[in-house]
Amino acid sequence: MSRLLPIGAGRAIGGGMTSSELTNLILSRLVRLEGGTRQRWRRALGEMRIYSIATHPHCNWDVRPAGSSAEHAAIERMLDWAREAHPQVSAD
Repeated sequence: MSRLLPIGAGRAIGGGMTSSELTNLILSRLVRLEGGTRQRWRRALGEMRIYSIATHPHCNWDVRPAGSSAEHAAIERMLDWAREAHPQVSAD
């Protein structure tokens, strides 16, 4: 028997994405625009941290990229786009 959830359940306010959906989107765009593999970019991207919308209303997520200076710069450019397009995410 399937369990029905209310529309928007598990989503951020405004029909946003979950953190894993946004991470996958960022990784896909990095591979497409910068080249390399998802595994390489996943290591360089690191984990996404989710904060309360009450204390972080503008953007409730953050990542701390690692890797080379070129990887870091590419990730920061992608994060600028992602913060504008998807400022709020929900936890998985």
